[in-house]
Amino acid sequence: MSATSTKRTVPFFDYPHVFRSREEEFLAIIREVGRRGGFVLQPELARFEQNLAAYLGAKHVVGVGSATDGLHLAARTAGIGPGDEVIFCTHTMVATAAAVQLAGAVPVPVECAADHLIDPDSVRRAITPRTKAILPTQLNGRTAEMDVLGSIAGEHGLLLIEDAAQALGARYKGRAAGTFGLAAAVSFYPAKTLGCLGDGGCVITDDDAICERLRALRNHGFGSDGEPVAWALNSRLDNLQAAILDHKLTHYEREIDRRREMAGLYREHLADIPRLRLPPGPDGDPDRFDVYQNYEIEADDRDRLRAFLGERGVGTAVQWGGKAVHQFERLGFTRRLPYTEALMTRMLLLPMNTSLSDEDVAYVCRCIREHYERP
Repeated sequence: MSATSTKRTVPFFDYPHVFRSREEEFLAIIREVGRRGGFVLQPELARFEQNLAAYLGAKHVVGVGSATDGLHLAARTAGIGPGDEVIFCTHTMVATAAAVQLAGAVPVPVECAADHLIDPDSVRRAITPRTKAILPTQLNGRTAEMDVLGSIAGEHGLLLIEDAAQALGARYKGRAAGTFGLAAAVSFYPAKTLGCLGDGGCVITDDDAICERLRALRNHGFGSDGEPVAWALNSRLDNLQAAILDHKLTHYEREIDRRREMAGLYREHLADIPRLRLPPGPDGDPDRFDVYQNYEIEADDRDRLRAFLGERGVGTAVQWGGKAVHQFERLGFTRRLPYTEALMTRMLLLPMNTSLSDEDVAYVCRCIREHYERP
């Protein structure tokens, strides 16, 4: 009998679980906020911003409509604009580059390294007299080599802005992702480690002037005196979402602990398969505390493996549809990045979320082993 003869369904992500997991608590929050009419820029938002800043060891958190908006506003408040170049790694969501482009600057693509994060050597080679900033993506719940990137930025007088959309709670050498540069953006999309019930995001900064300008730019440009200080957006984190996020933040450490447990299980069951390359285990790198927003592996025969898993009821995903940002030709990129392009043919996301049981993870692993053991 096959090890996977008892078929089960393991979705890549169970969106209803986001609500069902704390349904009665969420309904109580909705009733309290709704009955009071506290919908926009209310105390729940301020409280969440303060609590998240304390959790991160940051001075300021500014809630915004999405991480995409957050990156765009961070670029604007940093003075990035026409004539500037911003270096980014293309194994990322297109929004990373869009934030630069929408600020009027030029996104400059560079390679990712073996850890799927921005390659510092590739960053060095891309610097020109027009370079204004380095924009690393802290991908999959893991933080890039921020001490090296910080040294490069300091050597060349460059800004550091982090796309930390996938890395809330991740740490590098004891310091939280999102706290290394001038500013950083985090996503609260429902599938994120700290997800709300819709779109949402925030910007993290220790700079008082940046914070003040961010608060204006998220709210039609209105400054503290009630007068508009700049042309701006409506990108306020919804107060109801902030209340839900603040409640979920009190349970966040358990969320991360569970993801790290599952990462350990994947490594335990799959590490001996030579045709796979796994991310480091939860205790595999003393410099990093990873939160496993995603569990991204490299796999020989990736597409056939994915099809086989689908037949066995296992949901998987290939980030960005299998293309790095610079491969979307209609966006105007012409640069070739051979290492990243080769990786994009091998990378696969396995299910990684707290709706999964240990047996779900074991079943996924049995299916993967069965695929590679077939004649």
